[in-house]
Amino acid sequence: MIVGSRTGAFGEAAQMARDLGAEVTLAESPATALDQLRETGAGLVMIDVDTDVPEFMKTLQIERFAVPVLACGIDASADRAVAAVRAGARDYIPLPPDRDLIAAAITQLAQVDTSDLIGDDPAFRSALDFARAMAPAHAPILITGERGTGKERVAHTAHAASGRHGFVTVECAGVAANVLESELFGHTAGAFDGARAARRGAFATARGGTLFLRDIDRLPAPLQLRVLEAMSEADAPNVIASSTRRLSLFVEAGEFRSDLLARFALATVALPPLRQRGGDIPLLATAFAMRFAAMQGQPSPLIDPAAERLLVTYEWPGNVAELQEAMHRAVLLSPDGYIGPDAIVLADGSRITAPAPAAGRPVISSLVGQTVEEVERALILETLERCQGNRTSASQILGISVRTMRNKLKAFVEAGIPVVPAA
Repeated sequence: MIVGSRTGAFGEAAQMARDLGAEVTLAESPATALDQLRETGAGLVMIDVDTDVPEFMKTLQIERFAVPVLACGIDASADRAVAAVRAGARDYIPLPPDRDLIAAAITQLAQVDTSDLIGDDPAFRSALDFARAMAPAHAPILITGERGTGKERVAHTAHAASGRHGFVTVECAGVAANVLESELFGHTAGAFDGARAARRGAFATARGGTLFLRDIDRLPAPLQLRVLEAMSEADAPNVIASSTRRLSLFVEAGEFRSDLLARFALATVALPPLRQRGGDIPLLATAFAMRFAAMQGQPSPLIDPAAERLLVTYEWPGNVAELQEAMHRAVLLSPDGYIGPDAIVLADGSRITAPAPAAGRPVISSLVGQTVEEVERALILETLERCQGNRTSASQILGISVRTMRNKLKAFVEAGIPVVPAA
């Protein structure tokens, strides 16, 4: 939602947001915005700093809205921008809008990403295909996986395959129980001090569509029964939930309702971590680099083979999200369009380095007594197995051409030596 003029810079910002896949509504005043929020909700509010942002933020808090707010303005004074942020706005964006800033705001705050999911890893493709296949049925879906594996994007993909209209997200983590209760179920006017008007909750606004409960493992115990009951109503939206933790463990500990977990028994989609999708890393890195270069108005970059080897061997604890951020930095650090190893850095600017051999591992001594041909064969086969059969990724790690890789594998097969099937 954008609170400001329907024309000029605010209208331009709205169109940019739409182009990026966001559903945008325009409100000409904070009062109008509040009415719309009570009725339909929103994933993100962008508000003109020339309005009374502190009062707007205060009202959101009183009426238990958890929606993130971004302040923006045309030639706004530093005092106004600072006042808006101090009042609770997440950040300030100057207008006329910059596409990169709008994209970053939507991606980070509203979590909208409509680009295609990339990956050839069998486990990843199987999970994605299962989510799409189950989506048309009116059955809850649970998506599990480590932080950054793309759970919400898979939820959007499943929603798109369902044929339903309207996707509403509710964050269960880091939100006070009373605020989350209003987010989910709404409230009547006067239900508590500050409830000036009635508000519809997410279960109501998402009817006919999909309600995504992000981090359902963080859902407070007092609300779990209400969620279960709301999911059982005839006109309830289809629910897709995500979790980074095994819910069965919380059931055993008495912290999560077994009957609520049972509602997701029909469809649980488990996403593999990026470190288990070695062959997908070069594909994702290239796609991210091309996207960020285009946003910068630069030609498609070239990734140095040494840089690619670093990308493939790094563990990526933050998964796809961390790789995406790393490639964004790499593009910014490579204005000449050539991404070398020095451009592959972490958020603090430190370089990503290849993992060191395990302590005490007799790397060299274990090779003594073997021929060069035997050592080479073992290295090729082990690298190929680590890349789950992806010939291109394995050849890039080894620093040889794909043609050379194929010729050697052909020789291995002819000699009766087992080779991992092509991915």
